[in-house]
Amino acid sequence: MKVIDNYIDKLMTSKPDEPLWNIEQIRQGKKPHWNYIDGCMMNSLIQLYEVTNDKKYLEFVKNYIDYYVDEDGNILGYNKENYSTDDVAESRILFDLYKYYGEEKYKKAIELSYSQILTHPRTKEGNFWHKKIYPNQVWLDGLYMMQVFYMRYETVFNGYKNYQDIKRQYQNVRNIMFNEKKGLHYHGYDSSREAFWCDKETGLSKNFWLRACGWHLVSLVDVLGYMDEQIYEDYAFYKSLLKETVDGILKYLDKESNMFYQVVDKGTKEGNYLETSGSAMIAYALLKGVRLRVLPDRYQKIGLAIFNGICSKYLTVKEDGDLNLGGICLVAGLGPENNRRRDGTFKYYISEPIVENDAKGVGPFIMAYTEVIRIK
Repeated sequence: MKVIDNYIDKLMTSKPDEPLWNIEQIRQGKKPHWNYIDGCMMNSLIQLYEVTNDKKYLEFVKNYIDYYVDEDGNILGYNKENYSTDDVAESRILFDLYKYYGEEKYKKAIELSYSQILTHPRTKEGNFWHKKIYPNQVWLDGLYMMQVFYMRYETVFNGYKNYQDIKRQYQNVRNIMFNEKKGLHYHGYDSSREAFWCDKETGLSKNFWLRACGWHLVSLVDVLGYMDEQIYEDYAFYKSLLKETVDGILKYLDKESNMFYQVVDKGTKEGNYLETSGSAMIAYALLKGVRLRVLPDRYQKIGLAIFNGICSKYLTVKEDGDLNLGGICLVAGLGPENNRRRDGTFKYYISEPIVENDAKGVGPFIMAYTEVIRIK
Protein backbone atom coordinates (compact mmCIF):
# COMPACT_ATOMS: atom_id res chain seq x y z
CA MET A 1 0.00 0.00 0.00
CA LYS A 2 2.77 2.43 0.92
CA VAL A 3 4.42 2.06 -2.47
CA ILE A 4 1.15 3.04 -4.18
CA ASP A 5 0.78 6.06 -1.88
CA ASN A 6 4.29 7.17 -2.85
CA TYR A 7 3.42 6.76 -6.53
CA ILE A 8 0.35 8.99 -6.10
CA ASP A 9 2.47 11.57 -4.26
CA LYS A 10 4.85 11.65 -7.24
CA LEU A 11 1.99 12.41 -9.62
CA MET A 12 0.78 15.15 -7.30
CA THR A 13 3.92 17.18 -7.97
CA SER A 14 2.11 18.18 -11.18
CA LYS A 15 1.22 21.79 -11.89
CA PRO A 16 -2.23 22.66 -13.31
CA ASP A 17 -0.72 23.72 -16.63
CA GLU A 18 1.72 20.78 -16.79
CA PRO A 19 -0.03 17.62 -15.55
CA LEU A 20 2.31 14.63 -15.55
CA TRP A 21 -0.63 12.30 -16.13
CA ASN A 22 -2.07 13.95 -19.26
CA ILE A 23 0.13 12.33 -21.89
CA GLU A 24 -2.11 13.49 -24.75
CA GLN A 25 -1.72 17.12 -23.71
CA ILE A 26 2.04 16.72 -23.37
CA ARG A 27 2.52 14.96 -26.71
CA GLN A 28 0.23 17.24 -28.69
CA GLY A 29 1.45 20.46 -27.08
CA LYS A 30 -2.09 21.49 -26.16
CA LYS A 31 -2.74 24.50 -23.96
CA PRO A 32 -4.26 23.81 -20.53
CA HIS A 33 -8.00 23.22 -20.88
CA TRP A 34 -10.96 21.62 -19.16
CA ASN A 35 -10.87 17.92 -20.04
CA TYR A 36 -12.02 14.48 -18.94
CA ILE A 37 -8.47 13.17 -18.44
CA ASP A 38 -7.67 15.66 -15.69
CA GLY A 39 -11.22 15.18 -14.44
CA CYS A 40 -10.68 11.45 -14.03
CA MET A 41 -7.55 12.14 -11.98
CA MET A 42 -9.26 14.77 -9.82
CA ASN A 43 -12.18 12.45 -9.15
CA SER A 44 -9.84 9.66 -8.05
CA LEU A 45 -8.06 11.99 -5.62
CA ILE A 46 -11.34 13.20 -4.14
CA GLN A 47 -12.29 9.58 -3.53
CA LEU A 48 -8.90 9.01 -1.93
CA TYR A 49 -9.51 11.98 0.38
CA GLU A 50 -12.92 10.62 1.35
CA VAL A 51 -11.52 7.23 2.30
CA THR A 52 -8.32 8.44 4.05
CA ASN A 53 -9.42 11.84 5.39
CA ASP A 54 -5.98 13.13 4.38
CA LYS A 55 -6.51 16.77 3.41
CA LYS A 56 -3.50 16.88 1.10
CA TYR A 57 -5.66 15.21 -1.57
CA LEU A 58 -8.55 17.64 -1.18
CA GLU A 59 -6.24 20.66 -1.12
CA PHE A 60 -4.43 19.47 -4.23
CA VAL A 61 -7.72 19.12 -6.10
CA LYS A 62 -8.89 22.57 -4.99
CA ASN A 63 -5.64 24.25 -6.03
CA TYR A 64 -5.71 22.43 -9.36
CA ILE A 65 -9.32 23.31 -10.18
CA ASP A 66 -8.94 26.91 -9.00
CA TYR A 67 -6.45 27.42 -11.84
CA TYR A 68 -9.34 26.80 -14.24
CA VAL A 69 -12.40 28.26 -12.49
CA ASP A 70 -12.61 32.00 -11.84
CA GLU A 71 -14.80 33.83 -9.33
CA ASP A 72 -17.63 34.20 -11.86
CA GLY A 73 -17.71 30.48 -12.59
CA ASN A 74 -16.05 30.78 -15.99
CA ILE A 75 -13.97 27.73 -16.90
CA LEU A 76 -10.63 28.07 -18.68
CA GLY A 77 -10.60 26.21 -21.99
CA TYR A 78 -14.28 25.24 -21.88
CA ASN A 79 -16.79 26.16 -24.59
CA LYS A 80 -20.22 24.60 -24.23
CA GLU A 81 -20.96 25.19 -27.91
CA ASN A 82 -18.39 22.55 -28.80
CA TYR A 83 -21.07 20.20 -27.49
CA SER A 84 -18.59 17.61 -26.37
CA THR A 85 -19.67 15.11 -23.73
CA ASP A 86 -15.98 14.79 -22.80
CA ASP A 87 -15.92 18.41 -21.66
CA VAL A 88 -18.64 17.88 -19.06
CA ALA A 89 -16.85 14.99 -17.36
CA GLU A 90 -14.44 17.12 -15.32
CA SER A 91 -17.31 19.28 -14.06
CA ARG A 92 -18.50 16.55 -11.69
CA ILE A 93 -15.60 17.49 -9.41
CA LEU A 94 -17.22 20.90 -8.89
CA PHE A 95 -19.96 19.29 -6.79
CA ASP A 96 -17.34 18.00 -4.36
CA LEU A 97 -15.58 21.33 -4.07
CA TYR A 98 -18.89 23.12 -3.58
CA LYS A 99 -19.80 20.60 -0.88
CA TYR A 100 -16.50 20.95 0.99
CA TYR A 101 -15.82 24.67 0.51
CA GLY A 102 -19.20 26.25 -0.28
CA GLU A 103 -17.74 28.79 -2.69
CA GLU A 104 -20.31 30.16 -5.15
CA LYS A 105 -17.91 30.04 -8.08
CA TYR A 106 -18.20 26.26 -8.07
CA LYS A 107 -22.00 26.41 -8.18
CA LYS A 108 -21.81 28.91 -11.05
CA ALA A 109 -19.44 26.63 -12.95
CA ILE A 110 -21.81 23.70 -12.34
CA GLU A 111 -24.67 25.72 -13.82
CA LEU A 112 -22.51 26.66 -16.81
CA SER A 113 -21.82 22.99 -17.48
CA TYR A 114 -25.46 22.06 -16.99
CA SER A 115 -26.49 24.67 -19.54
CA GLN A 116 -24.72 22.54 -22.16
CA ILE A 117 -26.99 19.60 -21.31
CA LEU A 118 -30.08 21.72 -21.91
CA THR A 119 -29.18 22.40 -25.56
CA HIS A 120 -26.87 19.50 -26.40
CA PRO A 121 -27.87 17.97 -29.78
CA ARG A 122 -29.41 14.50 -29.71
CA THR A 123 -29.91 11.50 -31.97
CA LYS A 124 -33.37 10.65 -33.25
CA GLU A 125 -33.65 8.18 -30.34
CA GLY A 126 -32.99 10.95 -27.81
CA ASN A 127 -29.37 10.31 -26.84
CA PHE A 128 -26.73 13.02 -26.62
CA TRP A 129 -24.35 13.22 -29.57
CA HIS A 130 -20.88 12.27 -28.42
CA LYS A 131 -19.57 15.57 -29.80
CA LYS A 132 -20.67 18.15 -32.35
CA ILE A 133 -17.86 16.90 -34.59
CA TYR A 134 -19.43 13.41 -34.35
CA PRO A 135 -23.04 14.15 -35.42
CA ASN A 136 -25.73 11.59 -34.61
CA GLN A 137 -23.20 9.34 -32.86
CA VAL A 138 -23.41 7.68 -29.45
CA TRP A 139 -20.18 6.34 -27.97
CA LEU A 140 -20.23 4.01 -25.00
CA ASP A 141 -17.64 6.11 -23.17
CA GLY A 142 -19.89 9.17 -23.48
CA LEU A 143 -22.21 7.71 -20.85
CA TYR A 144 -19.50 8.25 -18.26
CA MET A 145 -18.63 11.67 -19.63
CA MET A 146 -22.13 13.17 -19.49
CA GLN A 147 -24.64 11.03 -17.63
CA VAL A 148 -22.81 10.87 -14.29
CA PHE A 149 -22.70 14.68 -14.08
CA TYR A 150 -26.31 14.83 -15.27
CA MET A 151 -27.51 12.39 -12.61
CA ARG A 152 -25.64 14.18 -9.86
CA TYR A 153 -27.13 17.53 -10.88
CA GLU A 154 -30.66 16.14 -10.96
CA THR A 155 -30.25 14.60 -7.52
CA VAL A 156 -28.56 17.56 -5.82
CA PHE A 157 -30.16 20.58 -7.49
CA ASN A 158 -33.14 19.64 -9.65
CA GLY A 159 -35.43 17.38 -7.65
CA TYR A 160 -34.93 14.34 -9.91
CA LYS A 161 -36.87 16.03 -12.73
CA ASN A 162 -34.88 14.46 -15.56
CA TYR A 163 -34.28 11.00 -14.12
CA GLN A 164 -36.43 9.51 -16.90
CA ASP A 165 -34.37 11.21 -19.62
CA ILE A 166 -31.20 9.69 -18.21
CA LYS A 167 -32.83 6.27 -17.92
CA ARG A 168 -34.10 6.37 -21.51
CA GLN A 169 -30.61 7.08 -22.79
CA TYR A 170 -29.25 4.04 -21.00
CA GLN A 171 -32.18 1.97 -22.26
CA ASN A 172 -31.45 3.04 -25.83
CA VAL A 173 -27.80 2.02 -25.48
CA ARG A 174 -28.83 -1.35 -24.06
CA ASN A 175 -31.41 -1.96 -26.77
CA ILE A 176 -29.26 -0.82 -29.71
CA MET A 177 -25.61 -1.36 -28.80
CA PHE A 178 -25.71 -4.60 -26.79
CA ASN A 179 -24.78 -7.86 -28.49
CA GLU A 180 -26.89 -10.52 -26.78
CA LYS A 181 -24.72 -13.41 -27.95
CA LYS A 182 -21.42 -11.84 -26.88
CA GLY A 183 -22.79 -10.15 -23.76
CA LEU A 184 -20.90 -6.97 -24.72
CA HIS A 185 -21.71 -3.42 -25.87
CA TYR A 186 -20.24 -2.08 -29.10
CA HIS A 187 -18.07 1.02 -28.88
CA GLY A 188 -20.16 3.26 -31.13
CA TYR A 189 -23.49 3.77 -32.88
CA ASP A 190 -24.40 6.20 -35.68
CA SER A 191 -28.15 6.75 -35.89
CA SER A 192 -27.76 8.31 -39.35
CA ARG A 193 -25.75 5.35 -40.72
CA GLU A 194 -23.47 7.85 -42.47
CA ALA A 195 -20.17 7.40 -40.59
CA PHE A 196 -17.57 5.49 -42.60
CA TRP A 197 -16.88 3.14 -39.69
CA CYS A 198 -20.45 1.94 -39.07
CA ASP A 199 -22.47 -0.95 -40.41
CA LYS A 200 -24.94 0.60 -42.84
CA GLU A 201 -27.81 -1.59 -41.62
CA THR A 202 -27.32 -1.41 -37.84
CA GLY A 203 -25.28 1.78 -37.46
CA LEU A 204 -22.94 -0.08 -35.10
CA SER A 205 -19.16 -0.09 -34.97
CA LYS A 206 -17.27 -3.33 -35.50
CA ASN A 207 -15.68 -4.22 -32.16
CA PHE A 208 -15.78 -4.19 -28.38
CA TRP A 209 -13.13 -1.84 -27.02
CA LEU A 210 -12.21 -2.57 -23.41
CA ARG A 211 -11.97 0.99 -22.10
CA ALA A 212 -15.33 1.95 -23.60
CA CYS A 213 -16.85 -1.06 -21.82
CA GLY A 214 -15.06 0.07 -18.67
CA TRP A 215 -16.35 3.64 -18.88
CA HIS A 216 -19.86 2.25 -19.28
CA LEU A 217 -19.54 0.13 -16.14
CA VAL A 218 -18.08 3.01 -14.13
CA SER A 219 -20.93 5.23 -15.28
CA LEU A 220 -23.48 2.71 -14.06
CA VAL A 221 -21.98 2.25 -10.61
CA ASP A 222 -21.41 6.00 -10.19
CA VAL A 223 -24.96 6.81 -11.32
CA LEU A 224 -26.22 4.33 -8.73
CA GLY A 225 -24.03 6.07 -6.15
CA TYR A 226 -25.44 9.51 -6.95
CA MET A 227 -29.13 8.80 -7.48
CA ASP A 228 -31.78 8.55 -4.79
CA GLU A 229 -32.40 4.84 -4.31
CA GLN A 230 -35.93 5.60 -3.13
CA ILE A 231 -36.80 6.13 -6.79
CA TYR A 232 -37.17 2.39 -6.70
CA GLU A 233 -37.97 1.38 -10.28
CA ASP A 234 -35.16 3.47 -11.75
CA TYR A 235 -32.70 2.22 -9.14
CA ALA A 236 -33.71 -1.37 -9.88
CA PHE A 237 -33.20 -0.75 -13.62
CA TYR A 238 -29.60 0.43 -13.19
CA LYS A 239 -28.89 -2.34 -10.70
CA SER A 240 -30.10 -4.97 -13.16
CA LEU A 241 -28.23 -3.39 -16.07
CA LEU A 242 -25.00 -3.29 -14.04
CA LYS A 243 -25.33 -6.98 -13.17
CA GLU A 244 -26.02 -7.97 -16.77
CA THR A 245 -23.12 -5.89 -18.08
CA VAL A 246 -20.70 -7.20 -15.44
CA ASP A 247 -21.66 -10.80 -16.12
CA GLY A 248 -21.20 -10.25 -19.84
CA ILE A 249 -17.69 -8.90 -19.64
CA LEU A 250 -16.49 -11.32 -16.94
CA LYS A 251 -16.79 -14.12 -19.50
CA TYR A 252 -13.67 -12.62 -21.10
CA LEU A 253 -11.51 -12.36 -17.97
CA ASP A 254 -8.08 -13.84 -18.63
CA LYS A 255 -7.77 -16.39 -15.82
CA GLU A 256 -3.97 -16.36 -15.78
CA SER A 257 -3.47 -12.60 -15.42
CA ASN A 258 -6.89 -11.62 -14.01
CA MET A 259 -7.03 -8.83 -16.59
CA PHE A 260 -8.88 -8.10 -19.83
CA TYR A 261 -7.72 -7.62 -23.40
CA GLN A 262 -7.75 -4.37 -25.36
CA VAL A 263 -10.23 -5.86 -27.85
CA VAL A 264 -12.30 -7.73 -25.34
CA ASP A 265 -13.45 -10.82 -27.22
CA LYS A 266 -10.33 -11.38 -29.33
CA GLY A 267 -8.22 -12.83 -26.49
CA THR A 268 -4.73 -13.83 -27.52
CA LYS A 269 -5.14 -12.93 -31.19
CA GLU A 270 -1.80 -11.62 -32.44
CA GLY A 271 -1.30 -8.01 -31.42
CA ASN A 272 -3.96 -7.97 -28.73
CA TYR A 273 -2.74 -7.17 -25.22
CA LEU A 274 -3.83 -7.03 -21.60
CA GLU A 275 -4.85 -3.43 -20.95
CA THR A 276 -4.70 -1.54 -17.67
CA SER A 277 -7.29 1.23 -17.82
CA GLY A 278 -10.29 -0.89 -18.76
CA SER A 279 -9.28 -3.62 -16.32
CA ALA A 280 -9.02 -1.05 -13.50
CA MET A 281 -12.45 0.34 -14.36
CA ILE A 282 -13.96 -3.11 -14.12
CA ALA A 283 -12.23 -3.75 -10.78
CA TYR A 284 -13.60 -0.46 -9.45
CA ALA A 285 -17.13 -1.18 -10.69
CA LEU A 286 -17.14 -4.61 -9.05
CA LEU A 287 -15.75 -3.43 -5.72
CA LYS A 288 -17.96 -0.35 -5.49
CA GLY A 289 -20.97 -2.35 -6.69
CA VAL A 290 -20.53 -4.76 -3.79
CA ARG A 291 -20.04 -1.90 -1.35
CA LEU A 292 -23.26 -0.24 -2.54
CA ARG A 293 -24.98 -3.63 -2.26
CA VAL A 294 -26.05 -3.55 -5.90
CA LEU A 295 -23.86 -6.56 -6.74
CA PRO A 296 -23.62 -9.84 -4.77
CA ASP A 297 -20.73 -10.20 -2.31
CA ARG A 298 -18.99 -12.83 -4.44
CA TYR A 299 -17.93 -10.17 -6.95
CA GLN A 300 -15.62 -8.58 -4.39
CA LYS A 301 -13.14 -11.43 -4.66
CA ILE A 302 -13.08 -11.03 -8.45
CA GLY A 303 -12.58 -7.27 -8.19
CA LEU A 304 -9.65 -7.72 -5.82
CA ALA A 305 -8.09 -10.32 -8.10
CA ILE A 306 -8.29 -7.92 -11.06
CA PHE A 307 -6.71 -5.11 -9.04
CA ASN A 308 -3.90 -7.39 -7.89
CA GLY A 309 -3.47 -8.65 -11.44
CA ILE A 310 -2.84 -5.09 -12.65
CA CYS A 311 -0.31 -4.54 -9.85
CA SER A 312 1.51 -7.76 -10.72
CA LYS A 313 1.72 -7.15 -14.45
CA TYR A 314 2.02 -3.40 -14.92
CA LEU A 315 2.98 -1.66 -11.67
CA THR A 316 6.75 -1.73 -11.96
CA VAL A 317 9.70 -0.38 -10.03
CA LYS A 318 12.57 0.93 -12.16
CA GLU A 319 16.25 0.72 -11.24
CA ASP A 320 16.18 4.16 -9.62
CA GLY A 321 13.24 3.11 -7.43
CA ASP A 322 10.69 5.10 -9.44
CA LEU A 323 7.26 3.46 -9.72
CA ASN A 324 5.28 3.43 -12.97
CA LEU A 325 1.91 2.09 -14.13
CA GLY A 326 2.08 0.73 -17.68
CA GLY A 327 -0.13 -1.08 -20.17
CA ILE A 328 -2.40 1.94 -20.77
CA CYS A 329 -3.91 2.56 -24.21
CA LEU A 330 -3.30 6.26 -24.83
CA VAL A 331 -6.46 6.98 -26.81
CA ALA A 332 -8.92 5.37 -29.22
CA GLY A 333 -11.92 6.67 -31.14
CA LEU A 334 -14.09 6.38 -34.22
CA GLY A 335 -13.36 8.88 -37.00
CA PRO A 336 -14.02 11.72 -37.73
CA GLU A 337 -14.25 11.67 -41.51
CA ASN A 338 -10.79 13.19 -41.97
CA ASN A 339 -9.20 10.47 -39.82
CA ARG A 340 -10.12 7.20 -41.49
CA ARG A 341 -7.42 5.33 -39.64
CA ARG A 342 -9.82 5.28 -36.68
CA ASP A 343 -12.15 2.80 -38.37
CA GLY A 344 -13.05 0.56 -35.43
CA THR A 345 -11.23 -2.49 -36.73
CA PHE A 346 -9.18 -4.83 -34.57
CA LYS A 347 -6.07 -3.63 -36.39
CA TYR A 348 -6.87 -0.04 -35.46
CA TYR A 349 -7.45 -0.65 -31.73
CA ILE A 350 -4.15 -2.47 -31.29
CA SER A 351 -2.26 0.23 -33.25
CA GLU A 352 -2.75 3.08 -30.77
CA PRO A 353 0.19 3.91 -28.47
CA ILE A 354 0.61 2.08 -25.16
CA VAL A 355 1.92 4.40 -22.43
CA GLU A 356 2.76 4.67 -18.74
CA ASN A 357 1.16 6.86 -16.08
CA ASP A 358 -1.65 8.38 -18.16
CA ALA A 359 -4.66 9.38 -16.04
CA LYS A 360 -7.05 7.31 -18.15
CA GLY A 361 -5.35 4.36 -16.47
CA VAL A 362 -4.01 5.92 -13.28
CA GLY A 363 -7.33 7.53 -12.31
CA PRO A 364 -9.36 4.29 -12.45
CA PHE A 365 -6.49 2.46 -10.75
CA ILE A 366 -6.63 4.91 -7.83
CA MET A 367 -10.43 4.66 -7.79
CA ALA A 368 -10.15 0.88 -7.46
CA TYR A 369 -7.43 1.39 -4.84
CA THR A 370 -9.82 3.48 -2.72
CA GLU A 371 -12.25 0.58 -2.74
CA VAL A 372 -9.47 -1.78 -1.68
CA ILE A 373 -8.66 0.56 1.22
CA ARG A 374 -12.30 0.52 2.29
CA ILE A 375 -12.22 -3.28 2.44
CA LYS A 376 -8.95 -3.46 4.35
